[in-house]
Amino acid sequence: MAQVAGFGYLPQEYRNPEDAKIAIIPASYDQTSTWVKGADEGPDAIIEASGNMELYDIETDSEVYQKGIITDEPIERDLFPVDMIQVVRQKVQKHVDHGRFPVVVGGEHSVAIGSVQAHAENHSSLCVLQLDAHADLRDQYEGTKFNHACVMARVKELCPIVQVGIRSMSSEEKKILDLSRVFFARDIHDKTEWIEDVVAKLADKVYVTIDLDVFDPSIMPSTGTPEPGGLSWYPVLSLLEGVIAKKEVVGCDVVELCPNPRNKAPDFLAAKLIYKLLTYKFRG
Repeated sequence: MAQVAGFGYLPQEYRNPEDAKIAIIPASYDQTSTWVKGADEGPDAIIEASGNMELYDIETDSEVYQKGIITDEPIERDLFPVDMIQVVRQKVQKHVDHGRFPVVVGGEHSVAIGSVQAHAENHSSLCVLQLDAHADLRDQYEGTKFNHACVMARVKELCPIVQVGIRSMSSEEKKILDLSRVFFARDIHDKTEWIEDVVAKLADKVYVTIDLDVFDPSIMPSTGTPEPGGLSWYPVLSLLEGVIAKKEVVGCDVVELCPNPRNKAPDFLAAKLIYKLLTYKFRG
């Protein structure tokens, strides 16, 4: 089972808690999703797909798994949102205290709140880079401030944000949007200079939150709210590489995979995305 082997299905020597530099935190949570349900199955699908990756990275001529990757126990699925956020925060802090780079794997996007809380407590100058189709800036939605549609409103209460790939929002969100820190998908899809502009707007310490619906549904159909006009694989990798080269990325999450048992390609994309981010982070 995925929980036994962990991310990458690594040999035991590379998933030793005593010296692993990376921690995968499955957040199998889907209480506030508002359309397609199933994001709570995302972590298991990503871990299963990760067992089928080649662990050697051609681009960087490296094997980041040798830094050690442990996979934590999944969080409980039936928690109230506010309790789930606290559990995620505590898990992230535990791994930070042990010197590990934490990767939260969702689950719906609200799991990111607890992770950002932990990092904001450790870094006073933190900035969050959001890759997403949706602004997620509603103050509350369906009776809660911790809905997945409110995640960036909660994050903005902790630190500045930069938003990339946005192509869907409400009129309510438009009123509070900081246009100087938003990179709409339609404005960047056929350009490259925007990556330097994103990096320039970030603080020295960066947390990266990736909602998989930032990708176009042609390559990432398995999300709860697929939105046409998204980004493709290589521009996202170029952005991550550029940010990691210039800033200190202290943690990340990858969320909102709604796995489809008849199409495993999106699961593999998510697993590979995590592995590429880790490769860029640790190759030096």
